[in-house]
Amino acid sequence: MTSIKVIDGGVTAPLGFTAWGLRAGIKPGKTNRDMAMLRTEQKAETAGVFTKNLVKAAPVKWDKSIVAAGGRVGAVVVNTGFANACTGEQGDKDARTTAALAASFLGLEAEEVLVASTGVIGGRLPMDKIEAGVRALAPELKAGPEAAALAAEAIMTTDTRKKQYALEFELGGKVCRMGGMCKGSGMIHPNLGTMLCFITTDAAVPKAVLQELLAEVADDTFNMISVDGDTSTNDSVLVLANGMAGNGPLSASDKETLRAALYEMLKFLSMRIAEDGEGATKLFEVTVNGAATRDAARTLAKSVVTSSLTKAAIYGRDANWGRILCAMGYSGVNFDPDAVDIVFESANGRLTIVENGVAADYSEETAKEILSADKVTALIDVHDGEFSATAWGCDLTHEYVSINADYRS
Repeated sequence: MTSIKVIDGGVTAPLGFTAWGLRAGIKPGKTNRDMAMLRTEQKAETAGVFTKNLVKAAPVKWDKSIVAAGGRVGAVVVNTGFANACTGEQGDKDARTTAALAASFLGLEAEEVLVASTGVIGGRLPMDKIEAGVRALAPELKAGPEAAALAAEAIMTTDTRKKQYALEFELGGKVCRMGGMCKGSGMIHPNLGTMLCFITTDAAVPKAVLQELLAEVADDTFNMISVDGDTSTNDSVLVLANGMAGNGPLSASDKETLRAALYEMLKFLSMRIAEDGEGATKLFEVTVNGAATRDAARTLAKSVVTSSLTKAAIYGRDANWGRILCAMGYSGVNFDPDAVDIVFESANGRLTIVENGVAADYSEETAKEILSADKVTALIDVHDGEFSATAWGCDLTHEYVSINADYRS
């Protein structure tokens, strides 16, 4: 497997991709950008994973049908402000109309355009502003870091910072690139996808392989984060591979390199979402080792990272390890509580707080110092097997309540 190198840029880092972001006026009373477009010069193979919430937004239904049909895609249009969820038949029509509008300006068919929306559930898209936004975006599409950054900014809602990443690697001796952007800060508790994420690559990848790798990697990254336990109606992760790097058929080694690059990309973006959770002051990482099965490790890690009491303790810099054991105990996984070890770790140090299921001899002041860092890790060993898993979340703060109490006002 060749090395994977971090490079500048986001979704426009791969060959043939252009993007832009601007304000279309969709968000009432606000001045920030609220609409983005992504274009590929050569139509791309596409893979996607989507929310498992029974209540699915119109864009999710539109994109799922396109991904399932297997056709190549030429563009993606994203709006913030309104989720176009729970909007009935009219919402479905609005999603299709958005795709058709973009297609008319870009020389594509409607079925070659993916759409994504995020924001308040239940409100119809302001189609006059959507049309004006599409019309303004199409001639502005550009390659380069600025365009990628503007697009990443334009898909934000309650996010406090844009989230993007770019990588370079080789497949079959050809240099390939992968770029990504995502948004997510609240209503984060995914099941096959999280909020909105768009990945581009100039690698040539068969659709079946692309879908297989995305589903597998998303399960170990986006499906292992949680901010508040709410799975969105709009969760979507989309990957576009346009093949412009010119690599040949994938060898077994190439496939492993591609998997590693995709994992690096999705893990990075997952952690950026978790640390930017609404009102959060720190990233909370939980690694479970020594589990009897992979599923047991995953379930235990997610149970701890989603525990409201544990998250509140992390915010308060309180080494209340009883909350961690409690969350493990109601996870449904069978383990021996008397065999559990727990360690807190951060840039400020490392401290064992539980040995063999009981409190270790540790300093509360030292624990508080370790829990004061921007990233805090709980390392848990259940001594029951050889499987491990990591989940990511954030602390639970007063600000989270304030943001969500005032979300529509």
